[in-house]
Amino acid sequence: MRNNSRPVIGITMRHELSSDRFYLGRDYSEAVEAFGGVPLHIALIPEREYIAHVMERLDGVLLPGSASDVDPSSYGREPHPRLGEVHPLKDETDRLVLEELEKRRMPLLAICFGMQALNVARGGTLMQDINSELPQAIKHEQGAPRTRHSHRVRLLAESLLSQLVKSESVNVNSHHHQAIDVVGENLRATSWAADGLIETVEDTREDRFLLGVQWHPEIAWRDDKLSESIFSNFVEAARKYRESASEKTKENVYAL
Repeated sequence: MRNNSRPVIGITMRHELSSDRFYLGRDYSEAVEAFGGVPLHIALIPEREYIAHVMERLDGVLLPGSASDVDPSSYGREPHPRLGEVHPLKDETDRLVLEELEKRRMPLLAICFGMQALNVARGGTLMQDINSELPQAIKHEQGAPRTRHSHRVRLLAESLLSQLVKSESVNVNSHHHQAIDVVGENLRATSWAADGLIETVEDTREDRFLLGVQWHPEIAWRDDKLSESIFSNFVEAARKYRESASEKTKENVYAL
C-alpha cells in the first residue's frame, strides 16, 4: 500500500549518440526535489512492459528538453534541411510514457522538446525550423546567459499560467529552433510569443494536471517566481495524485 510521503516524479533521460550513454542535466532533478518531489530517472528503453512497470511507481512525469528533434516522420512530414539530430530511443520511450500517463491521468510537466513530443503524441505537428519557416520570427535561440529573460509571452486569461502570475504577459528565456505548428488532440495553446509562436499548452480536460512550456523553468527556479510556481504546482498535483491513489488502494483492500 502506498503511503502519503513525497511524490515520485519520473523524468525521461536524454541520449548522447557519440558515446551511446543516457544522461540528464541536473537542474530538472534538483528543481523537482527542491519543491518536495522525489526524482526518478527513466532509462530510454522503449519496451512497453518496462515502461508500465516504472509508471506504477510514479505520481507524475516530467518530459525534459533534449539535444534532438522529434522525428518528422512521426507527424507525416519529410525532413527539413535544418532538422537536427533525431534520437529514436528518446522518441519511442517518451511516446510509451505518454501512452501510460494518459491511461492513468497522471500529472505531466513537459518542457521544450518535451512539449513538442507531447504535441506530436496527441496527433499535432511541428514547425521544423523557425527561422526558415517563419521569416518574421523573433530570436528564439538566445544563447548565453541561459537564464536571461529574452522575450515576452502573452498569456490566455483563463490559463493556469495566467492564474499563477496574475498578469497578461510574462518574460521567459528561449532555447529552441522548432515550435508547435498544429495543436494536438485535447490540447489548447495558452500563450504566444510576439511572432505568434505557441509557448505553452494545457489539456482541455479538467480532470488532470498537464502543462507544456516551450522555455526552460528548470534553469531558473532558484530566483524566478514563475519557474518556482510552475514546479511547486506540478509537484503539488503529483502529491494529490499520490494521495488519491493511496485512497483507492485502501478502498480495494477494505473491499476484500
